[in-house]
Amino acid sequence: MAAGDESPPPRRAAPWAPLRNRTFARLYLAQLVHLAGDALVWVALALLAFEIAGPRAAAVLGVALTMRVAAFVVFAPIAGVLADRLPRVWLMVGALAGRAAILVALAGAATEWQLYVAMLAMNALAAFFTPTYQASVPAVTTRSEYPRAVALSGATFELLGVLGPGVAGAVAVAFGARSLFVAAAVALAVSVALLLTLRSRLDVRGADEGEREATTSGSDDAAVERGWTAITSGSRWLWRDAVMRYGLALELVASIGGAWILVNSVVRVRSSLGLDEFSYGVVMAAFGLGATLLALGLATFASVLRPRLTMTIGALAITVAVIPADLVGLAPLAALWFLAGAGSNAVNVPMFAVMAERTPRSRHGRVYGAHFAWSHLWWLGAYPLAGWLGTALPNASYAVGGGVAAVVLVLVVATLAPGARRAEQSPAYTLEHGT
Repeated sequence: MAAGDESPPPRRAAPWAPLRNRTFARLYLAQLVHLAGDALVWVALALLAFEIAGPRAAAVLGVALTMRVAAFVVFAPIAGVLADRLPRVWLMVGALAGRAAILVALAGAATEWQLYVAMLAMNALAAFFTPTYQASVPAVTTRSEYPRAVALSGATFELLGVLGPGVAGAVAVAFGARSLFVAAAVALAVSVALLLTLRSRLDVRGADEGEREATTSGSDDAAVERGWTAITSGSRWLWRDAVMRYGLALELVASIGGAWILVNSVVRVRSSLGLDEFSYGVVMAAFGLGATLLALGLATFASVLRPRLTMTIGALAITVAVIPADLVGLAPLAALWFLAGAGSNAVNVPMFAVMAERTPRSRHGRVYGAHFAWSHLWWLGAYPLAGWLGTALPNASYAVGGGVAAVVLVLVVATLAPGARRAEQSPAYTLEHGT
């Protein structure tokens, strides 16, 4: 993180306060436009899959989404290594430019295999962009700005997730489904232009003198790692730190609850409750709204919240929200999903602040890349589990899923929380203190 921020942070600040930092504001705006383009892509892919495969569209999308997560798991650690060694702006620009070209090609896709190849390539490039962006935020923000900057980014992501499908649907009606791919490509081109205004400001080579001395003396060998050692170093750093290890395990709990919500909500609303598509949209919007408002709250009160405690409460919230969902009607279900959305972001958003504080800047790319891979690996396991058990036990799906999350949560708190609590009391890695 940017050095020299030694004044006590305010106990409360407006969620958009980090935007006073002009460099972060431009980086954030580039991410905002990129996310807006992505919101169009997912609707476009669903419509294209239906156009190509008809009633088999769900199966096609299932394969495509599995390839998406698999690409994240495989390529994100490699991206993390490159983010620590190459100019980050150019790494992000290359990823976005490649994705834009693929989106233009997708506008003319006519077969399933073309859709699959495009999905694999697009998400491999996304695996390079997102961890690089995440590792760049602490490079341009102060220690007090960073938690709010991450929370603001999280709130933006959730809000676009709620609003994006509606906007995409309107564009598709007015100009045709395939026009969404071109519109998304234009959004990525705008994001590229914004990133180019940052040029060399994000490179790890700008690390503080104290960290450069630590690296030279051998206490941090990030600069000399090669090959498989470099690719796996982010994972080793994540898992060897008790606080980050605890946070990763809580993200597993959140992914189990989240997978049950995303996979089985449509069956609960349309089949079990016998309601329409609008009702399904209402409960999913409640999930997104809870996540958005929680992220804004974290941005406002970041300086007074303890990440470990916040993450624990978040994992408990999403677990408690899922368990009774088989027994309630539409309005209570929407309220539960609002709580679950808040719980999900209470786990995920503080984890970024934990990683920034407990990782040397020369390793940020590797650690953020490894985290991106591990967090998606949890979902790669949770999605099929939710689908299988949801299909096998349709009347008790959420009780089972919530029970699985509860068992994992109890095990995580019992085995990992004591070590995380002790480690939290010890000095975290900072640029001033070295490793």
